[in-house]
Amino acid sequence: MQDVRGTDVQGAKDAQTTAARLRAICDEVSDRFYERADVVRTLVVALLAGQHSLVLGPPGTAKSEIARELTGRVEGAAYWEILLSKFTAPTRMFGPVDVAALTRGEYRQVYEGRATTAHVAFIDEIFKCSTAALNETLGYLNERIYHPESGGEPIHCPLIGAITASNELPTAEETAAIYDRLLVRIEVGYLADPSNFAALVRSAVSRPAAPVRTTVELAALQEAVSRSVPAVALPDAVVDAVCSLRAALRRKELVASDRRWRQAVGLLQASAYLDGRPAVAETDLTVLTHVLWDSPAQRPTVEREVLHLVNPDAKEALDLADTLDELEAQLDAMAGQSREALSDWVIKKAHNKLATAGRRLEELRAEAAGAGRSTAAIDRVTGRRRAVRARVLTEALGMDASMVQDQL
Repeated sequence: MQDVRGTDVQGAKDAQTTAARLRAICDEVSDRFYERADVVRTLVVALLAGQHSLVLGPPGTAKSEIARELTGRVEGAAYWEILLSKFTAPTRMFGPVDVAALTRGEYRQVYEGRATTAHVAFIDEIFKCSTAALNETLGYLNERIYHPESGGEPIHCPLIGAITASNELPTAEETAAIYDRLLVRIEVGYLADPSNFAALVRSAVSRPAAPVRTTVELAALQEAVSRSVPAVALPDAVVDAVCSLRAALRRKELVASDRRWRQAVGLLQASAYLDGRPAVAETDLTVLTHVLWDSPAQRPTVEREVLHLVNPDAKEALDLADTLDELEAQLDAMAGQSREALSDWVIKKAHNKLATAGRRLEELRAEAAGAGRSTAAIDRVTGRRRAVRARVLTEALGMDASMVQDQL
């Protein structure tokens, strides 16, 4: 009995150590990539749940760099990366023909260094998968198997999870099947906060300091995925919250499949594990903002319903974002008007609304941080406010936003 108890205690300590290292990895990678903290954490949660993720956004938004940086932190893991095109052959993905064996009359494939032997994978331009490779790619993502071209028993692949990326959503019916199998979908855009953009510009000519680089062992990650994460408890209160969320989304005519909801439970457990908690909490439901939509147009609605349920501070921040959108639309509509008219608009409308939003966002962030709730959505809206303020300063008042203190 003592041996068993001692093993359990050691296992719990190891699990805590692994979670702590993964949190350190999230912090380090987030520090390197501006405005990507939520992206980084969500990708790690998906990997811990053994699920695949999609990073969706325009070129030049660090999709590939983040994926490589994260997957490169798993020591001892076989890594595979590919940029797909309509002409990518299945053998290039899963194993080319062994030419030497072919000269001897034997048909054999070389699997080493390909998808068939990878523990972690990055698949860029996933929706450009060729028709020839489509079925094998689906089998690889769904069941982690590959059927050799020569026939015989399928090969079981050791893949933990894949990070995929695309500049656009699938347009062909065939690749829509792949999209359906990517449980986590994360939108990324260009930097919104002017101060972050300025730091990005400066980084182009400054010599970066040697980064701290925390890693995690493959065996520790596999243990977390197979044992520690599934062991996280799911309280009845969280089940009730999930049911309430499903009902709220159905009222908005947003319906996710039963399979997607069931798979999402693993994400909730992974989120709690990453934070070092033995049971899922309602705050973990925030990860579902990246799960329960099909088109980007649906994402804001999903986010509002989730945050309304679990994070009232962030919900109010999103309401403030609507005010900022209205201000920016008004500024666009006033293009070409005189400087006097623009100044009058700033004095009568923009100034008060920006100042009020700024003060309230600071209060909301303090309240959320004090209660241990996520500040990601609040921080995003705060960056949005800075961006709108910068436009007001430069376009309406003719001022240099980078030289003016935050006075609006």
